[in-house]
Amino acid sequence: MIGAGIVGLCAALEIQRAGHQVLLVEPNEPGGRQAASYGNASWLNPGAIAPISLPGLWRKVPGFLLDPAGPFTVRWRDLASHAGWLARFVAAGKSWGLIERCAKQRYPLCRDTVTAHQRYAEEAGVGHLIQQRGLIYVYPDRSGFAAEHRIWTIRRELGVRFTEIGETELRGLLPELSPAYRFGARLNEAGQIADPGAYCAALARLLVARGGQLIAAKATGFAIENGRLRSVVTSNGPLNCERAVLAAGIGSTALARQAGDRVPLISERGYHIVIPEPGLTLSAGLMPSDGQMGVVSTPQGLRLAGQVELAAPDAPPDWRRAAILLSYARKMFPAHASRFDAAAHDRWMGNRPSTPDGLPCVGPASGCADIVHAFGHAHTGLTQAPATARLVAAMIDGGAPLFDPAPYSARRFA
Repeated sequence: MIGAGIVGLCAALEIQRAGHQVLLVEPNEPGGRQAASYGNASWLNPGAIAPISLPGLWRKVPGFLLDPAGPFTVRWRDLASHAGWLARFVAAGKSWGLIERCAKQRYPLCRDTVTAHQRYAEEAGVGHLIQQRGLIYVYPDRSGFAAEHRIWTIRRELGVRFTEIGETELRGLLPELSPAYRFGARLNEAGQIADPGAYCAALARLLVARGGQLIAAKATGFAIENGRLRSVVTSNGPLNCERAVLAAGIGSTALARQAGDRVPLISERGYHIVIPEPGLTLSAGLMPSDGQMGVVSTPQGLRLAGQVELAAPDAPPDWRRAAILLSYARKMFPAHASRFDAAAHDRWMGNRPSTPDGLPCVGPASGCADIVHAFGHAHTGLTQAPATARLVAAMIDGGAPLFDPAPYSARRFA
């Protein structure tokens, strides 16, 4: 197993459950701040079925370049290297027929996320970290919700349950929320991982306690002979193995190429800011329609996570993105704004591995069937990790997958 993010950890546990010996290759501490699994909005969202690219997006691309304060931005210096990805990205969302097809392919990866994570957490002794409190999208009024009716209709048709919430009920559920938000839609079965970093660390401990090995090294390649995998090449030397799973997040591109697949994977960089002792505790996770970010209560404080910044993975953080998140915190909870400004905020930036069509790469590599891809989940890695893990385990063990994995094959980019 290459990579100890949430996808790699879940896949390692499922493969181990099937009776295989697992070596987990990861140069950093599982659950550490370097990982995309650490700093996200922590949602487990069965309704995360919509890709980012939607019809009409192409009209907004010039604005993405000109507005550094928007929720989606592209760094000018990286525009040339991202041009091909952006063209595919826009094309993937050019019609609602394509969006509906993508949603149907994403839904099996999202559907059972809360119950699956509850099982992992209980086995790891951290059941308290999985909370099923729902997720509320909040709007200034019903017209904002109506403007997104196509996505909500697709959710309903797929079986995602949600409840519309009027102003009076919204005030009762979220008394701290600004009266500027007067309508909501609650995904009743959504959940949250209270502390994603601690959760990943606990899953790694569980893997080791059950006989797995954690190898502190960086995977750099594969030794393949006559189409069969002989070893994974690492910074500490070769590791002999019969199968390998590539779940290295943004670091998967070069390894996938060695395995025969050129995947258009870029960093969809996300930011978070945590306000300690905010003076409020949310009864559910929030998504404001104007900010398009996750707002959640965590043990460390109020976390606001989101933004989409297309930039090179090694580019320095643009902490204006975190300042934008803080500005939304003030807008959403104006009675607490002075407390927010006085706090010592925790800022974070991470690289989310994103394909242009909104689907991950899950399945055998083109150049060697002994190598299985499991990367490219963008901003829904936490949600999609358990279902991805079960698909990967079935591929490794020769079992029947729970649903068709064909849409996720890296061969779609050939």
